[in-house]
Amino acid sequence: MTPNDSTRRSTSLAGLAVLTVLVLVVTVWMSFQSQPSRPTPPVDSVGVPSDLTGFRSDAWFLPDDELLGFVKIPAGPFLMGSDATVDRLAFENERWSDDQPQGLVDLPTFYIGRYEVTVAQFAAFVTATGFRVDAQTLQGPPDGPVTAVSWPDALAYCRWLDTTLKESPQTPARLREFLLEAHGRNPRVGLPTEAEWEKAARGTDGRIYPWGNDPNRNRANYAGLGRTPVGSFDCPECAFGLADMSGNAWEWTRSPYQPYPYDTLDDRAHLDADSLWVMRGGSYADSEQNVRAAIRGGGDPGVRRPFMGFRVVISGF
Repeated sequence: MTPNDSTRRSTSLAGLAVLTVLVLVVTVWMSFQSQPSRPTPPVDSVGVPSDLTGFRSDAWFLPDDELLGFVKIPAGPFLMGSDATVDRLAFENERWSDDQPQGLVDLPTFYIGRYEVTVAQFAAFVTATGFRVDAQTLQGPPDGPVTAVSWPDALAYCRWLDTTLKESPQTPARLREFLLEAHGRNPRVGLPTEAEWEKAARGTDGRIYPWGNDPNRNRANYAGLGRTPVGSFDCPECAFGLADMSGNAWEWTRSPYQPYPYDTLDDRAHLDADSLWVMRGGSYADSEQNVRAAIRGGGDPGVRRPFMGFRVVISGF
């Protein structure tokens, strides 16, 4: 073994050890913070004002535009993962393989929510279905990101929204067209894969943050004290005009937490009852290291925490 090989091996093992300690610390902290779930009864009204600026009260409080807030992410490849020689804050679990730090992933077209799912949007789902949620889930500003949602909670909202958009006359014509007339395909609303999430966050140039390669407190809600309304931070440099891809709330994805390299063909392979699910983006309470576009966290599907939310995609074209 050469001195360089030995150095690289030592660095890799040290990074893995640090990551393992971080995971253990977070797990222990979560276990002490855990409280019994307090389900709420079905609700008829959650006090959401009918005049939320920029959102449609007649369309489930989704954004007021022709696609109800869904933004097109064009088909094509992007650079996924982190090169520690470029991004000094990268964790070992962001490295693509022993042979290369990053990899190209080619994705078909999909549409992703401009904003994280809000309290008002999730409340519309609860009102319509009687879905039982934790008491803290519907707390906070109606235009803030909904949090304290488990992975199954997020999936339930996605299934409801998919059906609702396909069946309701309130769905704008253009959105209805590509949901229902997809030339034999079956696009649907769901959680993004972690590859879809990362491409939407960083674009195709491998940038470290959604806005560029340097941290910027004027572009995202991080290292702060609490949630802010979605879209509070303008990000003109962001690749696709999305908001809060860094900070505000960690976001669930539909990808199981497993080692890179990522493969679109086996993203759901090797699952078991104890699987963790990938979370992305960091939260209002995180440092600049944890709001990078390539950061990867893992969460037990049943946990509900005040810093964990989600956003939705339409994929399957």
